[in-house]
Amino acid sequence: MAHRIILIEDQVTEIQQHLEHFGYLVIARAKSAEMAVSLTLELTPDLLIIDMMLMGESDGIETALRMRTFTDIPIILIFSFADVQTIARARLSAPSACLIKPIEENQLHFTVQMALCNYQLEEKLRKSEERYRLATDASNNGIWDWNLKTDEIYYSPRWKAILGYDEDEIKASPEEWLKRIHPDDLNQFQRDLASTINGTSERLEREYRMEHSNGKIVWVLTRGLIVRDKNGIAHRMAGSQTDNTTLKMEENRLNFDALHDSLTGLPNRVLFMDRLAFRLGRTIRHPDELFGVLYLDLDRFKVVNDSLGHSAGDQLLITIATRIQKCLRPEDTVSRMSGDEFAILLSDVKNVNDAVLVSDRIRSSLVTTTLLGSVERSTTASIGIAMFNNKYQKPEEILRDADLAMYRAKALGRNRHEIFNSSMLLGAVALLQMEGDLKHAVAHKEWQVLYQPIVSVKTEKTIGIEALLRWQHPQLGTVMPLDFISIAEDTGYIIPIGEHVLREACLNVKAWRDAGQLGLWVAVNLSARQFHDQNLVGKIAHILADTGLAGEGLRLELTESVAMFDVEYTIQTLKELEKLGVYSLLDDFGSGYSSLNYLKLFPLKVLKIDQSFIQDIKINKNSEAIILAVIAMARSLNLEVIAEGVEKIEQLDFLRSLFCDNVQGFFLNYPLSASKMTDVFSKSPRKSS
Repeated sequence: MAHRIILIEDQVTEIQQHLEHFGYLVIARAKSAEMAVSLTLELTPDLLIIDMMLMGESDGIETALRMRTFTDIPIILIFSFADVQTIARARLSAPSACLIKPIEENQLHFTVQMALCNYQLEEKLRKSEERYRLATDASNNGIWDWNLKTDEIYYSPRWKAILGYDEDEIKASPEEWLKRIHPDDLNQFQRDLASTINGTSERLEREYRMEHSNGKIVWVLTRGLIVRDKNGIAHRMAGSQTDNTTLKMEENRLNFDALHDSLTGLPNRVLFMDRLAFRLGRTIRHPDELFGVLYLDLDRFKVVNDSLGHSAGDQLLITIATRIQKCLRPEDTVSRMSGDEFAILLSDVKNVNDAVLVSDRIRSSLVTTTLLGSVERSTTASIGIAMFNNKYQKPEEILRDADLAMYRAKALGRNRHEIFNSSMLLGAVALLQMEGDLKHAVAHKEWQVLYQPIVSVKTEKTIGIEALLRWQHPQLGTVMPLDFISIAEDTGYIIPIGEHVLREACLNVKAWRDAGQLGLWVAVNLSARQFHDQNLVGKIAHILADTGLAGEGLRLELTESVAMFDVEYTIQTLKELEKLGVYSLLDDFGSGYSSLNYLKLFPLKVLKIDQSFIQDIKINKNSEAIILAVIAMARSLNLEVIAEGVEKIEQLDFLRSLFCDNVQGFFLNYPLSASKMTDVFSKSPRKSS
């Protein structure tokens, strides 16, 4: 991982360029001492490089001295000159190195490497010494010996040292022991002592807190055995005291890690749900104590990971977590749920307006520009809000509803909030039901393929047909593609559905060709997920082979958005399909954002003019002009033109006047089943192509 550096200079120099040349990551550049302190606290870099000539109230040395009050991060000072007085001042900030301008690139690289290396060695040494000291101390238990008859106790030097005292600082009295026990633990310890002395317990063993001489709390484990005389009377008690502070801290750390996100330090899902359950239970008992839940998802966060790498994405998440926390009160909880999703529990609100204000405050905070390396990033978020009502009995229910509201915010354009309402849940349930029904439909092939004729304007003959899918739902009847294709795309069911349509269309066209409709072809729409299936060409080759249909009998329709998503992939795939004899059509042309420079590179056969322009014939002169331009352009590119959506005679006459090649639409024929299409062909036999 690249070392992260903050550069503190008010004049742009070549230093950042030199650093980035050697692979260092300049995560921020500060122009003043105040900015440097703020960025260092927020971003915790590996190294600071400070220009001594920094303008403002503080020069570079004073800035370095301020840094030393709160961090031991290595510092490199840059001088334009160095006299005895300046060097003496600089030493006070304990810099790792000093450089004098002009600075050579290799010299800078060597100095940075040595500063980082020395810091790492010093850190390892500190940790090694700490481990040695802890191991030594842990191996030495404090000893105590209590004479119950005289009420005097012997405390070994180690026992006293655990509490930070010298040997002559603690008297041989039980009071010296008991008065240092934490008040919350004292009563239980005294009960344990009494139980051991009176014989109720065989031995003493208790972990508790004691006050160190410096006022801090130490955790100790005390063990003891009782000595009795021949009459069974306790007269002596002795044992050990172990410093368990380190083990307790480690135990607390493990407990913390189990309930917190390792990257941001925020509560994780487990802890959030526990707090939400507690808050829900309290509000169920006291309905007037209202609370709310916000579910936040960063917009287009994947772009950061894909373009700048996961380390930049992690740094952005840490920054965002900090900013969200600053927008909340101490009693509120923000949790990183997963990836770029956060949940927020607003513990006490008066009404939904309070939650909206917090949402707006968070979004305003996130929009503030963040520096990721040399890239500025302004982050937006979609936020869902769910408020408590008496229908909620489980914490999962209110979190689910906040999540649903967040997805609604994303669907409505991102960078906004949405408040949950019951229609969202109904929509989600309906979506789940639809997904289940789609799975059943795929398994039982509940599909009907209809065919709409494509007619030559010149000959008025059907030269091709477009395959159109319908879902024959057992309860809902005929379901149009607009109502289920997007769900099929999201779930992946579009792949088997698309293969079914391709295979059935090819079988029918082969049969119609054999019956005399020579040269007839069928156009089949491909969805985005189908087209980007890496096995697409192989699957089509297999279907053509199985059905016996020649490649020129099949045409594939792509929308502009699908074709333009990955231009190189589109060109390669269309060329591979062309080798099979399969031509491609660009559907809905004019409705998208295609580039004519790319269009001329696509191996296409046909352009289909979007029906929105056809509907405007005799209504909108601009649409007519566009149709004329598209037909003229197609001619220059040797492309056929199909105008779809012809519903009126005046539309057909206009297209005929422009010598449009082919048309389709309700004016000519509605989509027909395979059997009705067969009847149409039987009445108009065609023996030549």
